[in-house]
Amino acid sequence: MRTILLFTFILFSAFTSPNQNHPPVDHSAWDALLRKYVSASGVVNYKGIRAEKAKLQAYLNKLSAGVPSTNSRTEKMAFWINAYNAFTVKLILDNYPTSSITQLKGGKPWDAKFVKIGSQTYSLNQIEHEILRKQYFDARLHFVLVCAAQSCPKLLNKAYTASNLYAEMDKQARYFINNPSKNKLSASAAQVSKLFDWYKDDFTKKGSLISFINKYSNVKLGSGAKVSYLSYDWALNE
Repeated sequence: MRTILLFTFILFSAFTSPNQNHPPVDHSAWDALLRKYVSASGVVNYKGIRAEKAKLQAYLNKLSAGVPSTNSRTEKMAFWINAYNAFTVKLILDNYPTSSITQLKGGKPWDAKFVKIGSQTYSLNQIEHEILRKQYFDARLHFVLVCAAQSCPKLLNKAYTASNLYAEMDKQARYFINNPSKNKLSASAAQVSKLFDWYKDDFTKKGSLISFINKYSNVKLGSGAKVSYLSYDWALNE
């Protein structure tokens, strides 16, 4: 009897241990939805995705199984970035139609805990600030996390993966900074996205804000260029 109980305990522990290994997540289902329903400029067809909501949910279920057990920085970053963006889309679909994400969850959608990953449930703010910015700091993260608003960076119409992550982050930074609807740049003055104000500390860790922008911009700002910030448009990115 003692042997049977011990075997039962070991078997139960194998299936319930919080330290169990999780393989890398296949992001192809998310990739297919993005390619089908998001334009090259980041306009999202929420009605189209809603018609295939079961496919989105199946992908979210894969994410919810747990964070991949890997030492790969890019694998984990891609996981959390895709999770942030995919669960944001789910939040919109669960409340669609809506004119703005700011109308949801009492005006604080980023504080609501609805993202289940493994045994924990996170808010979007926790994913962004406590995981990605804290554990995997990279200022380019601000160009790949998409809050479903017109002034946000565009939702990339493909999934992030360990192999494409850094290249796509660079492309997203260049696209966002050189997009005249997001930033208005000249040698002597710049009207830039409010993102650069909200996260100024991130963009100035290795120099000035002007030097960061110049790293990606086609129009180079002078060292004495006057910088001001544009108002943020929270209308839905559809």
